[in-house]
Amino acid sequence: MNRITSKEALMAAYRAARGELALRCTDVHDINSRKKDILCCGGTGCHASNSQELMDNLRKYIKENGLENDVRVVQTGCFGFCAQGPIVKIMPDNVFYVQVMPEDAKEIVESHIVGKKIVERLLFIEPLLKERIHDYAKMSFYAKQQRISLRNCGLIDPECIDEYIANEGYQSLAKCLFEMTPAGVVQEVLNSGICGRGGAGFPTGLKWKIAAGVQADEKYIVCNADEGDPGAFMDRSIMEGDPNSIIEAMSIGAYAIGAQHGLVYIRAEYPLAVNRLRTAIEQARECGLLGDNIMGTNFSFDIDIKLGAGAFVCGEETALIHSMEGQRGEPTTKPPFPANIGGGYWGCSTNVNNVETYASIPVIIRKGASWYNKIGNWQAEWDENGNFKRTISGSAGTKVFALAGQINNVGLVEVPMGTTLREIIYEIGGGVSGGREFKAVQTGGPSGGCITKENLDTPIDYGNLTRIGSMMGSGGMIVLSDKDCMPAMAKFYLDFTKDESCGKCTPCRIGTRRMLEMLEKICDGNGTEEMLNELESLARTITDTALCGLGQTAPNPILSTLRYFREEYLAHVRDKKCPAGTCRNLYTLTITDACIGCTKCKRNCPVNAISGEVKQKHVIDAAKCIKCGACIDGCPKKAIVKG
Repeated sequence: MNRITSKEALMAAYRAARGELALRCTDVHDINSRKKDILCCGGTGCHASNSQELMDNLRKYIKENGLENDVRVVQTGCFGFCAQGPIVKIMPDNVFYVQVMPEDAKEIVESHIVGKKIVERLLFIEPLLKERIHDYAKMSFYAKQQRISLRNCGLIDPECIDEYIANEGYQSLAKCLFEMTPAGVVQEVLNSGICGRGGAGFPTGLKWKIAAGVQADEKYIVCNADEGDPGAFMDRSIMEGDPNSIIEAMSIGAYAIGAQHGLVYIRAEYPLAVNRLRTAIEQARECGLLGDNIMGTNFSFDIDIKLGAGAFVCGEETALIHSMEGQRGEPTTKPPFPANIGGGYWGCSTNVNNVETYASIPVIIRKGASWYNKIGNWQAEWDENGNFKRTISGSAGTKVFALAGQINNVGLVEVPMGTTLREIIYEIGGGVSGGREFKAVQTGGPSGGCITKENLDTPIDYGNLTRIGSMMGSGGMIVLSDKDCMPAMAKFYLDFTKDESCGKCTPCRIGTRRMLEMLEKICDGNGTEEMLNELESLARTITDTALCGLGQTAPNPILSTLRYFREEYLAHVRDKKCPAGTCRNLYTLTITDACIGCTKCKRNCPVNAISGEVKQKHVIDAAKCIKCGACIDGCPKKAIVKG
């Protein structure tokens, strides 16, 4: 790779790399084309499903057929459609194969590549069309998405900087260095309307403006990659699929605020993301896109990686900074804010944004704030110079969600702000799995709340989610069905936040434990109606008195479920019943008359709690039954019920 010493050298590198990427950039879909790129998902999820072995097999059969000069196997990042992984996409044919196993490699090469015949059995069956389709753009999962932060994931090799450059990479940095002042960059980000995607939703441009206004010889710009929400994998997927976008965005931010040093704080539990980020940083240095006098200018900037141990509280910026300094990951009161002298890394002015926020910055600079702020449902007031003054309503841009839980199409989705929950769950997500009834969706992870079917048509933005008792958070979206117990769900999140509390303040350290104890009693059938009032009172007290965002939002799952599902709590404490049949102490298993006496349940029971003869109705001994569910799972007649 050549060293890029000027804007002209960057454009020359772009033109050269673009030629290599032509098969993926063309709109012409030609299955008869001699040259092919076989794109294989190389994200963590697909690695766990043997995608590496799949790629090895593809290369093996390509070599056996003498096609090494015509066909490339390219490892990409996550395509987003995780429920259908591993995914293989063949370009320029635009053929999208799903759930591909290593043993399918031979048929793909011999049938599709050599025989020019699509492997029909590996195509996705679109439920709405009730047919197999090969074009991913026609899939309901992708149709309503607008991929900005995820624009390169599934398209480029994340370990090759040339491919990032071929997709207009580092052109935004060049635009800043050669065409814009630092103040102009800050104003452009402010005018875009983008807010921090880490959860708090603070305007990114305003945060940069504050840091830029601090007069200091030493400043730092930090990427918060400590993604800790259960079920969330947005930031990890961006770093695995497009690490150079983070490097470029941090460089732009450093130029804007006057920093020369950058730090990425990433949990060590993300080894693939860490390795790809390190590779990208090393390649950027070799190209002269990190280090001294970038692109021949007087701007110098470099990035180091700091590994975290996976503490949820270190997602809070002051706790993160302490952890990077080698101290306990504990938050501190503000002010001073990290941007202020005395509040940041080693006391220096420090700007902190999360991965998803940074991933959008190069596109905002390249296409302009006015292009970006028209995406979403943002309404703002502008001054006489056309600069942002204040937000009236809504939010700008797109948001990435990790869609999981009781949903057919599990995966990463990126949609414009203002998209409704109904569109995400039923059109993109394909509806509730198993044909079950939708009950609620939990947004914002442990810090968020539940949204019921009455609010499914609420346009998603920061303000709307807060108004209905939830929050955007970093982007976790867990769909719950009628088989999910709401008190048990609140208990699950409280158990998590109790363990993740740093222990610095009493409301969080003691309060989360006391709330968890009450929820355990409720789910065990030992709760009272008076306990519900005590639980709600304690939750509101902790919200008002905890030191940091972790403690202040820890009661949210309790408050939102009490608000919308109080009858379910009352069933637990008054009737000693769990309507969802989840809480083990509040139901018994019974074999109905549908039993045909096949003895399968008896054979599956690990504690010999089931008795009965062949072709006779069986009986469960409630005193012995541990409610493991093995009998339910194995019954061919669904004759075992909870009651």
